Amino acid sequence: MSESFDLVVIGAGPGGYVASIRAAQLGLRVACVERESALGGTCLRVGCIPSKALLESSERYEETRNGLKQHGVLTGDVTLDLPAMLRRKDSVVLALTKGVEGLFKKNRITRITGQARITGPKRVVVTGAKETVELDAKTILIATGSQSTPLPGVEVDNDRIGTSTEALTYPEVPGHLVVIGAGYIGLELGSVWRRLGSRVTVLEYLDRILPGMDAELAAEARKVFEKQGIEFRLKTKVTGAKVLNGRCTVRLNDDDVMDCDRVLLAVGRRPNTEGLGLETVGIQPDERGRISVDERFQTTASGIHAVGDVIAGPMLAHKAEEEGVAFAEMLVTGHGHVDYGVIPGIVYTHPEIATVGRSEEELQSAGVAYRKGVFPFMANGRARALGHTEGRVKILADATTDRVLGVHIIGPHAGDLIAEAAAAMTFGASSEDIARCCHAHPTLSEALKEAAMAVEGRAIHF
Repeated sequence: MSESFDLVVIGAGPGGYVASIRAAQLGLRVACVERESALGGTCLRVGCIPSKALLESSERYEETRNGLKQHGVLTGDVTLDLPAMLRRKDSVVLALTKGVEGLFKKNRITRITGQARITGPKRVVVTGAKETVELDAKTILIATGSQSTPLPGVEVDNDRIGTSTEALTYPEVPGHLVVIGAGYIGLELGSVWRRLGSRVTVLEYLDRILPGMDAELAAEARKVFEKQGIEFRLKTKVTGAKVLNGRCTVRLNDDDVMDCDRVLLAVGRRPNTEGLGLETVGIQPDERGRISVDERFQTTASGIHAVGDVIAGPMLAHKAEEEGVAFAEMLVTGHGHVDYGVIPGIVYTHPEIATVGRSEEELQSAGVAYRKGVFPFMANGRARALGHTEGRVKILADATTDRVLGVHIIGPHAGDLIAEAAAAMTFGASSEDIARCCHAHPTLSEALKEAAMAVEGRAIHF
């Protein structure tokens, strides 16, 4: 069987399904191929969404046990129903995957389940459980996402030693969980199980946590997490990990050994570019498995494009979505845009950590003169009322033009607050522009305003 489409999208994650919808809105006949039974990709099925559901549930559990007394709310014995918590997480995922299915139907996108392989220019073969389908495509978009990066010597059995996928479904709270990697994923899932009762040890090869994030905020975050009970061992090389008699043994720095119940391997992600038939059209991924594209997401093969985790840039769902929309609009209208300088990054721990733009280290390395404004949440009325006063807002502005170059936040609802900063930077705002905007009182957003005022040394409430 063979069918013809204007666009065949390989992968139904944030980049692929968004590109499919936008292209269909613009009048193209679109097919989207996904090998999994559910739409939404890693982010929706076994990544961003389920992890945030568990973060929310575990935070409520911990607050009920330890944090409500200060509000005058007294509870009796609080117990954990882990199966119910996991069921809620699954229901959130199911509702959203069904939502994407509904959007495909609404936009008349042909959904094809199976493993896609490019067999030549404008040709895709999809091998499904029951049949093989050949697709003719005027244009092909690769949006196959990424997978967890392995680590030499770590014997992943997808049970006791696993990745973030397994850490979303542990059937019991581990007595001792060892997390390899102090990045976004490791800290978020480590926080979940720490709140639920695990002893959590995070091992990191570098001398800091959250590589790539503003160092000052990362250092403050480490202190907060240590206060919460997470143990960090930095400058630690993991040389091996395996399961023996139902227990995990982790080798450190070649001679030290750590025993634990479970191991979460979270040292990063790598592109899903194997098995796609790229060699049939002359596409050669780089040493990290990424596909090279130009400013219009065009690969080295005519008519074949790529977006999301398979190309350079941060492996973030919202970055992939922006690229998916831009690609579709470029394809149909000739115009599209992604501003890579203002893509936020968020760690959904407690407190949250959010960043957009350039860090102090990046500005210093580039020799850019800047001014800094900082405002702590302990001086914010809304944060006081919430009882969450840890953290701060930091704004970095060009020393000459005052244009905002970077905003970094650690504190309550930082992930929501960073949106204002991203919008301001998108429109080229100065710190004074933000400072001159009236912010409602009492709100957490006032901390952003005060940090902007602090760039000029005129913060009012600190």
